[in-house]
Amino acid sequence: MDETAPWARPQDALARVVEVLREPRPGLLARLSEVLEPLVPHVAAAQLSGVCAYSPANTVGPPEFADAFGSLVISRLGERALTEAGPGRPWQGKAQLAGAERPLVVVTTTPGAGKGAVLVLVRPNDRPLATDALEILQPLWDLLVAHSEHRATDAAPAQAAVSRVSANARAWAIAKSTGAHSAALTAILAPLRSADLDDAAARRAATELAVTALLDVRRSADLDRTLSEEPADAAFARLARELRPLLRHTRIRLDVAPPADAARSVPADLAHTARDAVRAAVLVMLDQEKPARLHVSWQFTDALAGHGTALRAVVRGDGLGVLAADALGVHRTAERIAALGGRSTVEAVPGWGATVTVDLPLALPEPAAAGGPLDGLQARELEVLDQLARGRRNRDIAAALHISESTVKFHVANILAKLAVTSRGEAAALAHRAGLPGGLHLAS
Repeated sequence: MDETAPWARPQDALARVVEVLREPRPGLLARLSEVLEPLVPHVAAAQLSGVCAYSPANTVGPPEFADAFGSLVISRLGERALTEAGPGRPWQGKAQLAGAERPLVVVTTTPGAGKGAVLVLVRPNDRPLATDALEILQPLWDLLVAHSEHRATDAAPAQAAVSRVSANARAWAIAKSTGAHSAALTAILAPLRSADLDDAAARRAATELAVTALLDVRRSADLDRTLSEEPADAAFARLARELRPLLRHTRIRLDVAPPADAARSVPADLAHTARDAVRAAVLVMLDQEKPARLHVSWQFTDALAGHGTALRAVVRGDGLGVLAADALGVHRTAERIAALGGRSTVEAVPGWGATVTVDLPLALPEPAAAGGPLDGLQARELEVLDQLARGRRNRDIAAALHISESTVKFHVANILAKLAVTSRGEAAALAHRAGLPGGLHLAS
């Protein structure tokens, strides 16, 4: 058939999928729209992501559709598709959009493939798509959603930090706009309900419209919160499911303790990082500790001074007790924890086992008051900078501080970023002006 001809051969279809997967996240929807055009002709495309905390809704196409599509609109189309076509089946139909009734194809995800992800394609006509095209469209969308989830789970530390800041700013904007709209609509309701107005029918109709608008505003806020946060119990249950296959062919006993405050929500990026840290700790313990029993728990605590409440993830094993202090350096896990303002500690007692503790703040810390150029550095970073200012290489710094060379590289990258310099030489010059090496008292 003509529509699926560019997708007919498996190697051609795979090449098109690779094109989309290689695209950086900001341009992914545009590239997906371009690749899908021969298969599903459309004039605009919109998506709702279940993993992007700060920009869940995205649109490509004429300007009128950018204004028409929002998180709530796309979510409702997804609900309609689930109701009329069922999970994991594209829905073809019509909906009122951008001032007219438009033919659409709406794709949700198969059960378990993603959290609320929806793809909407606005068709140029209402000619039904062939079954072959729909059978290609559904698994392609499932694949992209799974790929996006892995991107979020394995996000680079800098990206995770930017996501967190953006999500906080977006949440503040949502709260502010929700309050303004609620106040305006509430004010409209008061005179419309007044007994001084004679036209009762108009009063009732206007009241119904205003009440509906209020409910929509509240529902939109709830939806945005759902997309940017994850219930603690659901996040922990997902972690438990991910851990069991790792231990399936071992005799290791896994004990899990979910957070006591199960109804509490945590930022999505924080939940991703907490799960990643636990998985990394379990894998390292399986390799080095040889435990017979693992205990994994989450709890809310005030462990991080100046950060308010934090999510604490603990992995405890009864193995050899030889785990290194920088064990979470694997897969840049320690970097991702630090990027979110968190910290990790490793306690190992030979013959008794090891415990990995990760604390991640639920809220970003308040900005520190202006001080010296090195005030933003942590104790270990100051030690690394002191060594760097003495002209030592990463290998020598690692030996002097009894840490791995990869951990030194991580600290150096953080130091350059915090000092807003681009080279080790600039960092060393700044350290000398501030009193290093040897001019500042460093914590032992």
